[in-house]
Amino acid sequence: MAPITDSNGNGTAKSSLYDPSGMGKAEDALRQAINKNTGATIGPDYNSLHKWSVENYGEFWNQMAIYADIQFTGECKEFVEPGSIASFPRWFHGRTLNYTQNCLSRGKGSDAAFITAYNATDFVTHTYDDLRRDVERLARQLTEMGVVEGEGVCGFLPNTYETAVAMFATAAIGAVWSSASVDFGPRGVLDRFTQVKPRVLFTVDAVRYKGKLFELHEKINEVVEGLELEKVILFKHLRPQDGSPRGDDAFSTFVRSKLVKYSYLQFEKLPDQRFEYTQVPFAHPLFIMFSSGTTGAPKAIVHSVGGTLLKHVEEHLIQEDARPSDRMLFYTTCGWMMWNWLMTFTYVGASIVVYEESPLEPDQHILIKIAATTKCTIIGAGAKLYDEYTKMATDFKKIYDLSSLRMILSTGSPLKAASFEFMNDYVAPGAVIGSISGGTDIIGCFMGSSLSLPVVAGECQCLYLGMNIKSYNEDGCPVVDEQGELVCVTPFPSMPTHFLNDGKERTKYRAAYFERFPSIWAHGDFCVINSETGGVVMLGRSDATLNRGGVRIGTADIYAVVERFEEIDDCIVAGQAVPEDEDELILLFVRMKNGAVLDDALRKRVCTKIREMMSPRHIPNAIHAVDDIPYTNSGKKVEMAVKKIINGHPVQKASSLRNPDSLDIYKKFARV
Repeated sequence: MAPITDSNGNGTAKSSLYDPSGMGKAEDALRQAINKNTGATIGPDYNSLHKWSVENYGEFWNQMAIYADIQFTGECKEFVEPGSIASFPRWFHGRTLNYTQNCLSRGKGSDAAFITAYNATDFVTHTYDDLRRDVERLARQLTEMGVVEGEGVCGFLPNTYETAVAMFATAAIGAVWSSASVDFGPRGVLDRFTQVKPRVLFTVDAVRYKGKLFELHEKINEVVEGLELEKVILFKHLRPQDGSPRGDDAFSTFVRSKLVKYSYLQFEKLPDQRFEYTQVPFAHPLFIMFSSGTTGAPKAIVHSVGGTLLKHVEEHLIQEDARPSDRMLFYTTCGWMMWNWLMTFTYVGASIVVYEESPLEPDQHILIKIAATTKCTIIGAGAKLYDEYTKMATDFKKIYDLSSLRMILSTGSPLKAASFEFMNDYVAPGAVIGSISGGTDIIGCFMGSSLSLPVVAGECQCLYLGMNIKSYNEDGCPVVDEQGELVCVTPFPSMPTHFLNDGKERTKYRAAYFERFPSIWAHGDFCVINSETGGVVMLGRSDATLNRGGVRIGTADIYAVVERFEEIDDCIVAGQAVPEDEDELILLFVRMKNGAVLDDALRKRVCTKIREMMSPRHIPNAIHAVDDIPYTNSGKKVEMAVKKIINGHPVQKASSLRNPDSLDIYKKFARV
């Protein structure tokens, strides 16, 4: 049996970084409402509430909708159809709603909906009145352009207020939104958007990054030429002091195609008119998301209006205990599901702070500065950014006023225990540090934060309400305190409705989640559920899991040791199959810090430390120095692509990779 480890491999973490005085206000209010409405007798603790929520998952999500006051029309005979999670049961069949209407109806008119940060001192605020007006104006124009209910609309855009307006306007008329980040190359955008087949594209003439203005003329034209579009709506970069990268005639010449072109500025001057939000079925498509595509073409995953809204609202209202006074800065691009999740934060009438530039260059403190200046109560980012803060060893709380911060969220990859402790000690002592985990597949989280439970370094605090999560061993039996496969046992509303181009049999859908265990959703992650704390330690992708002598080894165990070495900047590990043998070779690739050299002495020290801290089975067969480690744009190591390459299999350079050319480095290690 493998030992419980935190994300640094140090054994069960005992110390608590946050100690609650009782149940979180929202969690307790929901518990009391359920008891009153259903006659249940749920005790005043999170575990009791979670147990009831998964044993009565249909009723739980109905009670959540009632508690959150989601605006429905119509009636349904049952909250969820009977059947296993693999039968794709329908939720709230017969009810209709509109995502945008629900999100924008609660914010008070003069309250800030979006605060756009251009730097640490330059901000533009848009109120909820501004947001509703701009969304409704643009939605009317989309209708006049011929966009109809159920049709795909795409955005190749940065994370700005105007991008949010475009998405909300699309959803307001019952159309379907799909977006890609401007750091994607044209091929990556086309790999995604050609599956959606939009007639209308939103894009932008330029973006700022690392303090510089980048014109997107050639990139946009290549995308436009690769799609069967009818109309292009162009956002001009909104900092007048930057000027136009192509002069005053930029709009007329920016897109070479003879398509009908609009400037977003045209819509700002339109008169206000009464607008009717299109009511659509609960299962109507809202977002088309894409798998990372690290080893092939990205799969187009369709998420529903009702399922997305209900899941996000539960996470924001209950797990975060969000309220109108909150302000959230979550660093994300429009190509990551966290952007879609962030947009639903408007449901609580709170404020979203957006920043489109680099979080580290040229100013390593920029996000912390923005959070301090705007008095953010919640910040979030990929775990890799917090690792960088930890390496800086800066006492941020002494430099900036971060007293408003009550929650720090991390996702994308496991947050190291050292980063938990650093953020607690030097950023926001006593704040809830929530390592949240889920994915594009569910457009939400399986586990993460709670105001009712202690924070233990290296762990996600809890399984989320309504999510019946287990850890299964090789035999398909639930286990605790040992490594297992993350599975979900019962249905939940934010399951994808389908994949595009998948057929009635849902072949791709079933292959993605239901091949590992019959009738059980296998998410593809390796984890340990801690029976003592109820928390979860995430150990990386299970499909990249190493096999040594029939024992499965999580890659995170090896990273936890290797990343302790001062000479090593980063690393990635992958298994290489041995012909006619169930075993495999473990190859460790390391990127050295400037001036450091990988020699036999260092190799021996690394192997010795791995043996001491983990086991002899964890010791790599070979350690190689490489110039770069491949990452996705959301900060995840691309282990499966490396594994395929070193096993002699072809791999497509996916646009979701931050550094796709780095994959070429590993070809020389391939087994012929």
